Amino acid sequence: MKVVNLKQAILQAWKERWSDYQWAINMKKFFPKGATWDILNLAEALLEQAMIGPSPNPLILSYLKYAISSQMVSYSSVLTAISKFDDFSRDLCVQALLNIMDMFCDRLSCHGKAEECIGLCRALLSALHWLLRCTAASAERLREGLEAGTPATGEKQLAMCLQRLEKTLSSTKNRALLHIAKLEEASLHTSQGLGQGGTRANQPTASWTAIEHSLLKLGEILANLSNLQLRSQAEQCGTLIRSIPTMLSVHSEQLHKTGFPTVHAVILLEGTMNLTGETQPLVEQLVMVKRTQHIPTPLFVLEIWKACFVGLIESPEGTEELKWTAFTFLKIPQVLVKLKKYSHGDKDFTEDVSSAFEFLLKLTPLLDKADQRCNCDCTDFLVHECSKQGLLSEASVNNLVAKRKADREHAPHLKSGENANIQPNPSLILRAEPTVTNILKCSSGLNFLSCPQTMDADHSKSPEGLLGVLGHMLSGKSLDLLLAAAAATGKLKSFARKFINLNEFMTHGTEESTKAASVRALLFDISFLMLCHVAQTYGSEVILSESSTGAEVPFFETWMQTCMPEEGKILNPDHPCFWPNSTKVESLVALLNNSSEMKLVQMKWHEACLSISAAILEILNAWENGVLAFESIQKITDNIKGKVCSLAVCAVAWLVAHVRMLGLDEREKSLQMIRQLAGPLYSENTLQFYNERVVIMSSILEHMCADVLHQTATQIKFPSTGVDTMPYWNLLPPKRPIKEVLTDIFAKVLEKGWVDSRSIHIFDTLLHMGGVYWFCNNLIKELLKETRKEHTLRAVELLYSIFCLDMQQVTLVLLGHILPGLLTDSSKWHSLMDPPGTALAKLAVWCALSSYSSHKGQASSRQKKRHREDIEDYTSLFPLDDVQPSKLMRLLSSNEDDANVLSSPTDRSMRSSLSASQLHTVNMKDPLNRVLANLFLLISSILGSRTAGPHTQFVQWFMEECVDCLEQGSRASILQFMPFTTVSELVKVSAMSSPKVVLAITDLSLPLGRQVAAKAIAAL
Repeated sequence: MKVVNLKQAILQAWKERWSDYQWAINMKKFFPKGATWDILNLAEALLEQAMIGPSPNPLILSYLKYAISSQMVSYSSVLTAISKFDDFSRDLCVQALLNIMDMFCDRLSCHGKAEECIGLCRALLSALHWLLRCTAASAERLREGLEAGTPATGEKQLAMCLQRLEKTLSSTKNRALLHIAKLEEASLHTSQGLGQGGTRANQPTASWTAIEHSLLKLGEILANLSNLQLRSQAEQCGTLIRSIPTMLSVHSEQLHKTGFPTVHAVILLEGTMNLTGETQPLVEQLVMVKRTQHIPTPLFVLEIWKACFVGLIESPEGTEELKWTAFTFLKIPQVLVKLKKYSHGDKDFTEDVSSAFEFLLKLTPLLDKADQRCNCDCTDFLVHECSKQGLLSEASVNNLVAKRKADREHAPHLKSGENANIQPNPSLILRAEPTVTNILKCSSGLNFLSCPQTMDADHSKSPEGLLGVLGHMLSGKSLDLLLAAAAATGKLKSFARKFINLNEFMTHGTEESTKAASVRALLFDISFLMLCHVAQTYGSEVILSESSTGAEVPFFETWMQTCMPEEGKILNPDHPCFWPNSTKVESLVALLNNSSEMKLVQMKWHEACLSISAAILEILNAWENGVLAFESIQKITDNIKGKVCSLAVCAVAWLVAHVRMLGLDEREKSLQMIRQLAGPLYSENTLQFYNERVVIMSSILEHMCADVLHQTATQIKFPSTGVDTMPYWNLLPPKRPIKEVLTDIFAKVLEKGWVDSRSIHIFDTLLHMGGVYWFCNNLIKELLKETRKEHTLRAVELLYSIFCLDMQQVTLVLLGHILPGLLTDSSKWHSLMDPPGTALAKLAVWCALSSYSSHKGQASSRQKKRHREDIEDYTSLFPLDDVQPSKLMRLLSSNEDDANVLSSPTDRSMRSSLSASQLHTVNMKDPLNRVLANLFLLISSILGSRTAGPHTQFVQWFMEECVDCLEQGSRASILQFMPFTTVSELVKVSAMSSPKVVLAITDLSLPLGRQVAAKAIAAL
């Protein structure tokens, strides 16, 4: 008999009662070559014939079972065929189909092309939908049976359905395939919505919404059942189905640890070195640390408070103490408000903050010490500040305040008679903050109480009143309080702009009386000194205006950029800015040398400030050549600083640059001139607020001269204010190699378990001196020396926070130089053994994630300040084959659609490097992107090579850490730089051969990513 089609062949087999293996032999004779059984739809044809009557045909079913066992038909074609059956009233047929599913539902696999693997995902989704509908139908039958008094009819079938559901869903592999199918279906809907639904749209696929709908329906039916076992089984299945979309986001939190040195160090670093920085980058960094280290929110907030209190206690007296107070009481509550937006837990963030305070109250010695230092109840201020920001409820506030009050009763009384009258810094800072806001808000404003003066519009209306206010700001620590409050709330730039405008307005006056001239001189002087103080305390960036073309740059900005000495800035004393018009210089020299008082009327102060350097050179030459005696010099220096202190500041600024250029034997006169300008005044001072101005001038001069005095081993005694104005300057021990200092300080920090402010400054100085590569390389060597697991973990937590000093550059060096060096040199492989190897992998991933998430933002002011050594050109250092877009698109639109295409010899370079980042068109000229792409190419080649060793193990740890730190659904992960081919290599490593790992390391937002993942999972 000549067989025309599949249906005839099946009917002939049935008529002649062929056995299953005989049927298979004959089928292969009838259809010798060409199309596969799946294309002929063999599974569907067999089921169609088997399910004609009220009960299934056992012989044809035996053919189907044989076809499944001998892999004539794929699992996906069988599942698709089953999901098309919808007559649930035929019990025996349904039970037969459930038995067929039972053969393979917990061991699905596919070793074909990626498209076939995606087909399996879709078929499984359809089968899940079919199972849910079948279960619902059985449950409905059972309910009807119970009402009719015949319960046995539906119960057996319902139990069978639930058993198959549980068996299918309990496999992580199946859930991973369903996860891919859900994403595939979502992307298909999107493309159809855009009018691009290709051939795939013709395949019947159940939608995820239909599955959720069936699940709800099933829940409603089962709610009325009395059989608890079946109900709990159904609930369990429901939970598993609902967990499929979020199966990557479940991370367990660390509950066995209470201290988190990274959070501590990040807060200390920010409070000590970056008060003016924006809060958003700090928030993102903290969120990154919290996520990578899986820290529970209450302990995370507690660690932030602990770091703030430690910073308060150990901060040096003076400006630093005020900075820390502002950071703790003004900036951190703002940071917590932003962190609140990132918290996705069942618990309310306010509860977590309240729990953190509860834990904090148990640290009585820490709180007592902070209260003693600040001379007040710090917790009270902090709790109320958090309450204002909506971080604590009224009840929590009252409870916490009462508890701390009771605790303080037992403490030795912190308020003695001596310091009861001193106002505590926290209350001063909290009062200074609204003042800053008023100053900025009032168009008429620098007065504390009302706003009669104008700061913005017209400075000529009431200069005397304005002078009174500014004089008041100079007294005591008012200025530092206002600056610290402005810095902590991000208003310092606007605040400084007010003084720049005032200073600019006061540079020259038209027809004016003697009194008006002296007021103008004072306003110019005070604003100039304040701006110098701001630049030295908070960095010159806060002074600089946004560069707008065409706008005239104010005098102070010009002077600061070209003439003001700063750490790491070398000035040229012969720069044209120091050499103005010679006639102006001559008239200024004559003016200074005149025994009578210096005239103020119609004086152009900006010109005087720029001419003073040339005038000082004239005077120095005259002194060195014996034309002027020392008494004349004393009179001249008195004239310079006697009225307007800013002239002395400008003179010293030039002298500092000048001294650097002189030989050892030529410096004496210049240094003596600096000493004269910094020393006390010998004549009478006649202008207001002189003592207040001298205090701030001395502090400015001390900062300016620090470097040059250190280099020339000279000592100059500046008028003492009783406070160390430069607490973190010159911390390195003399005559010791910096490598020794680095290893020493790191060992101390590691032993202590946390980084303090002083150590942070030493690390910063060492990074500045040795350069990024030297710094990073030596610290990694220290890490690789550690052999105890708990020490290496602590070292990683501390190193990450130390690297935050310049995370971007350190990451480039670590991933671009140090890691490739360790991984490619077999003589260094032994150093990558566990535990230091695991620790290094963890550190590398943390740094990579941190830099990648923040490198789109701007570098912080702290990092901008650092003078950089030349970092190599990463483009030439790491050449990448830039794939032509046309070739890429041809590859992606090809029918075979997957890495199989990439394996042809002509596409060898493509095969090794095609990654998700190229499909997302990430900018490969960016150094960090290049370094990451090259590191993943290296990882790929290590996995593909035949040599195994510690370096292979290191790659495994690196990938495990990437998976562990992954954020659910983040496209911008560093894993997008991993070539797609790495996935198939990686699953060969036993520890990485899990479906969750495959889902985590592939970019499931891309069709090619989903195909690669489906292929890898289906083959597991």
